[in-house]
Amino acid sequence: MSDPLGLISGAGNTNPLPLQGGQGNQHGNAQGPSFKSMLMDNLKEVSALQADAGKAAEDYMSGKRQDLEGVIAATDQADTAFKMLQAMRNQVMEAYNEVKQMRV
Repeated sequence: MSDPLGLISGAGNTNPLPLQGGQGNQHGNAQGPSFKSMLMDNLKEVSALQADAGKAAEDYMSGKRQDLEGVIAATDQADTAFKMLQAMRNQVMEAYNEVKQMRV
């Protein structure tokens, strides 16, 4: 059985795996941003979309805005982004539960 992470064959290795998201690129084999930074960026984007949708609805109710279509589009966009984030969370939780049930 191969060991892609080097956890089995490197039992005596003095270099532990990096645990913090931003410092995972020390070994030079990671090409893109860390999972943590991608998750935080997506959370910020969803939060901004929800804030924009809320502001658009408030502006429409107060009369500052007249385009109902824009309010509906902003609300739908925020809803879709939240559903995608929730789906990603569910997949991460499924993977965590699967790893949790593994016997060592």
